[in-house]
Amino acid sequence: MLKLTDVSKVYAKSGSKAVDGLSLDLKSGEIYGFLGPNGAGKTTTIKMITGIITPTQGKIEVCGVDISRDPEEAKRNIGYVSDSHIVYDKLTGREYVDFMATVYGVDPADKRKREEALVSRFRLADAYDSQISAYSHGMKQKINVIGALIHEPALWILDEPMTGLDPESAHELKTLMREHCDKGNSVFFSTHVLEVAEKLCDRVGIINKGRLIAEGTVEEIRGKTTDGSLESGFLTLTEEEDR
Repeated sequence: MLKLTDVSKVYAKSGSKAVDGLSLDLKSGEIYGFLGPNGAGKTTTIKMITGIITPTQGKIEVCGVDISRDPEEAKRNIGYVSDSHIVYDKLTGREYVDFMATVYGVDPADKRKREEALVSRFRLADAYDSQISAYSHGMKQKINVIGALIHEPALWILDEPMTGLDPESAHELKTLMREHCDKGNSVFFSTHVLEVAEKLCDRVGIINKGRLIAEGTVEEIRGKTTDGSLESGFLTLTEEEDR
């Protein structure tokens, strides 16, 4: 579903490697949590996967498509929610989702059915025809999620997707993530909330200083600690790497 092979990114200004030789293979039906401290390389990795920036070296494949060779086809399979919550705030919620559906060539009948379900699940019906500039931070996140999922992509790329969501909406998103993977699709998401990763993920990868320092099931990461928690595993592994 998603495969990275020896991917690195060097920013010319600093000359340092933001991502260093990263390889991972995300399977169909899997929720994969991408964890790491601030500045570890998570967002840089996600921007390379989504084609926003180009790797310095390495290969990225989305549903078997090399994103450097056929970026348009690769991106058709991606639903991306960034951590910045940037949307076209002069549009209404409906106009924004219409725009996203048009970009991805979604059939109008399918679009109506999908948006009705998503707007209902995220309880956004009362504000759907209001201008996004009037939305709260959490409402902007909701419309961002709806726009990203309207074309039913096989691979969801979610960067801190729970930020700003109320508990009910966060629960709905987590439920949607599992339902999506139960259909044979996949979710790749970053989060600082380790409790969410612990309950939701099939596998996790921990990145620090641009390098993948650990990968496995939650149980496998827990097994590296004395108290059996993902938090302890995360702290132990990142501290060891820092030393």
